[in-house]
Amino acid sequence: MKIKDVLAAKGSDVITIDHKKSVFEAMGIFAAHRVGSLLVLNNQKQIVGIIAARDVLMQVLHNYEKIKEVKVEEFMTKDIIVGKSDDELEYVEAVMTENRIRHLPVIDESELAGIISIGDVVKARLKEVDVENRYLKDFIIGKYPG
Repeated sequence: MKIKDVLAAKGSDVITIDHKKSVFEAMGIFAAHRVGSLLVLNNQKQIVGIIAARDVLMQVLHNYEKIKEVKVEEFMTKDIIVGKSDDELEYVEAVMTENRIRHLPVIDESELAGIISIGDVVKARLKEVDVENRYLKDFIIGKYPG
C-alpha cells in the first residue's frame, strides 16, 4: 500500500498557518480543526515549517505571559521531512518512527498533495494485514479452488 492510497481514503486537505501568526492563533486553529499539526507558510504561500500541538503546549508552558505575541516562526520545525505519493507505507512507517515524527507532509512535483499521520499509517497497515489474514484463512480451509 502507498501514501496515495491513504490520501485517496482520507482526503488531501491540509490545514496551514501563516508564519507571522501568534502561538495563541495557532491554538485556535488546532481547536477548530481538531488536527495534530499545521504546515507553516510564508507570504508567498511556500511551506517553511511545521508545528505540532505539542510544540504549542511547550510554548504555553514557557511563554504563557507572551502567548499572544510569540510568533509561530520562532519555534516551528524548519527542516521538515516529506513523503511522496508513491512511497510505500512500510517505508513511511520506518521513517516516521526513526525520526520520531507524527505527521508527514506529502509533496509531489513541488506541490502539496496532502498530509498523513502515524495513525493513518498504522490504520492502513492493520487493514492490509487483516485482508491478508482473511485471505490466508480462506485458503487454508479450502475456500479457493486450486
